[in-house]
Amino acid sequence: MARSSEEAMTTLNVNYSKGKGGTRVSVEKYGIIRKAVLEAVPASKTGIAFCDLSDLVGKRLSKAQRSRFGSIGWYTTTVKLDLEARGLIERIEGSKPQRLRRAK
Repeated sequence: MARSSEEAMTTLNVNYSKGKGGTRVSVEKYGIIRKAVLEAVPASKTGIAFCDLSDLVGKRLSKAQRSRFGSIGWYTTTVKLDLEARGLIERIEGSKPQRLRRAK
């Protein structure tokens, strides 16, 4: 949860119906994770496995950045759901385990 002194935003969630709010996170932390997720998720037909995403995001963060997050996995999932809702990444239909790619 964002500290009261940090600017926060409410994320979108692809699993919620329109109008229902998502999770509140720090704008700064959202931006850091968003950049890393978009760098990690390719536009290729096969994309990447969702289960690999947190590790790929963590590798894109500096040691100082990693120390600011309680759980990189939680933030990665929250931002991933927001980016799906915004149409920037998508799930590859029928893939098991879940795979993601950049939306076209």
